[in-house]
Amino acid sequence: MLVPGSVLVTAAGIAAGPVPIPLSSLTRILGHELGFGPAELGAELESHRNIVMSTRIPRVLLGFAVGAGLALAGCVVQVLVRNILAEPYLLGISSGATAGAAASILFGYGSALGVWGLTGSAFAGAIAAIVLVLAVSGIGGTANSTRLILAGIAVSFMLAALTNFMVFASQGQSGARSVLFWMLGSLQQARWEQLAPTWLTVVLAGAVFWLWSRRLDALALGDDASRSLGIDAPAFRRLAFLLVAFLVAVVVSVSGSIGFVGLVVPHLARRAVGAVHRLVLPVSALMGGALLVAADLVARTAFAPRELPLGILTALLGTPLLLILVHRFNRRRNET
Repeated sequence: MLVPGSVLVTAAGIAAGPVPIPLSSLTRILGHELGFGPAELGAELESHRNIVMSTRIPRVLLGFAVGAGLALAGCVVQVLVRNILAEPYLLGISSGATAGAAASILFGYGSALGVWGLTGSAFAGAIAAIVLVLAVSGIGGTANSTRLILAGIAVSFMLAALTNFMVFASQGQSGARSVLFWMLGSLQQARWEQLAPTWLTVVLAGAVFWLWSRRLDALALGDDASRSLGIDAPAFRRLAFLLVAFLVAVVVSVSGSIGFVGLVVPHLARRAVGAVHRLVLPVSALMGGALLVAADLVARTAFAPRELPLGILTALLGTPLLLILVHRFNRRRNET
């Protein structure tokens, strides 16, 4: 059911928009591109073809990869810190990646890496953020999940302020507008050349997480359960955080900072298939991809011809769920 639903959402994302494209026209265009449709298209279909091939398909495919990557990252982070409120956005990883991307755009950091300069700077920012969160949460005692969340929120605010300061200190207005794109989140600048590295990163990271599913199941039960199975929990946690940081950096480098997808989707996936990560991870990826494609469709059609930044929409949808989760979290603590 989830796979056909994802296909339908993807098809709707390609067909719908400020310029709606009938399903029959979309079918003929795709057939033409794949070599089994009409050899030539009429003037109207040719204009639709330009929209579909240059804008809609790369945007939808990139959005699906971004949503899947954020959902996978959120699912793993919630296990690593053993807190239902955790996700890359709340732990400051997304803000760190955004700050790194801003430094690359405004001041050229990482330019020696060429086309990977932006991703490299975002990765460095994500790594710095998670290291800072772990250090702050461990001050004065052993880090626990609540302290990690509070430290993540504090670091996230600090890095957001740092990004704003870099925008203020920069001289070029075009660079400032570009950074605003990363801060609000959008798929408006999706391009074909971004698809391969983004999809490759998401698929490989998802495969590694899936191979680690038994370790994640054990870690969800606590470090003692992990040790009884021969798992070095601290070492595994550091390695997993490193992979999550890289995944988030790649996603942020093409879409900007989009929050709450990594918070909402893992809970929906666990309600659907239970807590076994061998099932939760692929279901989270499919749900996350479909959710972000649907959210992007709303963002670019609800106020057409103006486009609502995607990060604003996901925050509006995710904040009520966060409040519900906080209420449940506090109720469980009071019961125990």
